[in-house]
Amino acid sequence: MSFVIGLDYGTDSVRALLVDTRTGKELASSLFNYPRWKNGEYCLPDKNQFRQHPLDYLDGLEWTITEVLNSVPADIPAQVKGIAIDTTGSTPIAVDKTGTPLAMTPGFEENPNAMFILWKDHTAIKEAAEINAICKHWAIDYSKYSGGIYSSEWFWAKILHTLRADKLVREAAYSWVEHCDWIPYLLTGGSDIHTMKRSRCAAGHKALWHSEFGGLPSNAFFAALDPLLEGITDRLYTSTYTSDTPAGYLSAEWAERLGLTEEVVIAVGAFDAHMGAVGGQIEPYYLSKVMGTSTCDMLVAPSVEIGNKLVSGICGQVDGSIIPGMVGLEAGQSAFGDVYAWFKDLLSWPINEIIQESDLIKPHQKEELIEEVVEKIIPSLSEAAKKIDPGTSGIIALDWLNGRRTPDANQALKGAILGLNLGSDAPKIFRALVEATCFGARKIVDRFQNEGIPINGIIGLGGVAKKSPFIMQIMADVLNRPIKIARSEQTCALGAAMFAATAAGLYDNVSMAMQKMGAGFDAEYLPNESFTTVYNQLYEAYSKYGEMVEFGTP
Repeated sequence: MSFVIGLDYGTDSVRALLVDTRTGKELASSLFNYPRWKNGEYCLPDKNQFRQHPLDYLDGLEWTITEVLNSVPADIPAQVKGIAIDTTGSTPIAVDKTGTPLAMTPGFEENPNAMFILWKDHTAIKEAAEINAICKHWAIDYSKYSGGIYSSEWFWAKILHTLRADKLVREAAYSWVEHCDWIPYLLTGGSDIHTMKRSRCAAGHKALWHSEFGGLPSNAFFAALDPLLEGITDRLYTSTYTSDTPAGYLSAEWAERLGLTEEVVIAVGAFDAHMGAVGGQIEPYYLSKVMGTSTCDMLVAPSVEIGNKLVSGICGQVDGSIIPGMVGLEAGQSAFGDVYAWFKDLLSWPINEIIQESDLIKPHQKEELIEEVVEKIIPSLSEAAKKIDPGTSGIIALDWLNGRRTPDANQALKGAILGLNLGSDAPKIFRALVEATCFGARKIVDRFQNEGIPINGIIGLGGVAKKSPFIMQIMADVLNRPIKIARSEQTCALGAAMFAATAAGLYDNVSMAMQKMGAGFDAEYLPNESFTTVYNQLYEAYSKYGEMVEFGTP
């Protein structure tokens, strides 16, 4: 008997999943919500600043794994053979020579610039534009494997912005690491940043790394971009590793803290959506859509078939970033579930504010009532919106509330709702927002196909895919394709568990682990052919309005 743990760091929380490697059975799981993040600390939404304290990650690491192990028979912890970690990304942080995040060193404990810069932080729009400009004029276009457009959500833009904005961090930072690289390094007892095994997934998709370039872009490139970056590559890395590779063994300190043995193999980390695609049993040319606060759309294809083909406007194509031996292609939307959450928060404002001031009910009843009403908003809107025929409201929305990730990244874009009148009620607006997120998904499908990458099927993963039949049916109608939904509630953590089993040598490769440990599918949404024509027309209107907002064309 042998077991592994998949550790999945999401935007709001971290979860640990204990899995039987023989069958893929999920024995236990635990969820930890980041307390500082939940309180809104270190974040300025109006300025697109979203930072997370490393202590949130550490507290969650120990809490979830300990809780999982305490919930199973006492003989199981000794049989845990591996741990793999996935995280959001690009989520970098400044570190010292030992690899310790600056926020965990004296004087930087409360400095947001010394913390992890979350994927959704868009404070570096200016720096991303500068990177794009120099890439187009340099002898080598270092962005060509990143869709040809570098995003403010990514590694270098965030680093450059922080170096410019904060002198103290600039002088104290020796190097920079991704969240998915730091946790394995921490668990293996790393003390020299130069020994850290860096993720192929993170480096290739977000940091302009490619084997064709011999690693990262040249020092001359970065020095020309800004003298503040002079020599930075010497403090970073050249080699990268796929997540079937061991990063090392669990250190004595962490073995004692977690109640595990020092024989536990820690795998090289990766981004959540990439491991989620593996957990959802991705197949070549199937678009695996991890749908949560944002979406990440993953696709794998044999290297020999991709050849020299470059897909423009996506989040990169990297050999081995999802399944070793295949090219992984990534796209996605900067806001998906966040669009619905924004609308819920908008409608919740009077509930939160006015009920609190009421003299009619007792204080504890106020909190209970608010919680009940707020939690029912999205389900109730979905039921009402389901009764509205597509195209009858006259409302078209744009889903760019957090900018646009793909195709063709532009984080400066804003959302919009058009066609409102005095009859436009909440269910109609909500349906238009849902349709907008699905139209954004169709733009991604169209881009892949127009660039010569076939889409043979759609796999739905993540919270939205599991919890909202209403949204998934509209998605199937808009894409005019069947969508099968992965059975597991925790595909990212399950995918991490598959990598843990492979890195620990329990399976020869990830494909074998997927076959043995996969949970299969439990639902399928088929397109309603009677809506196809209507949605084609609405999609054309969405595209037209998008051009008007982006380019100012009538």
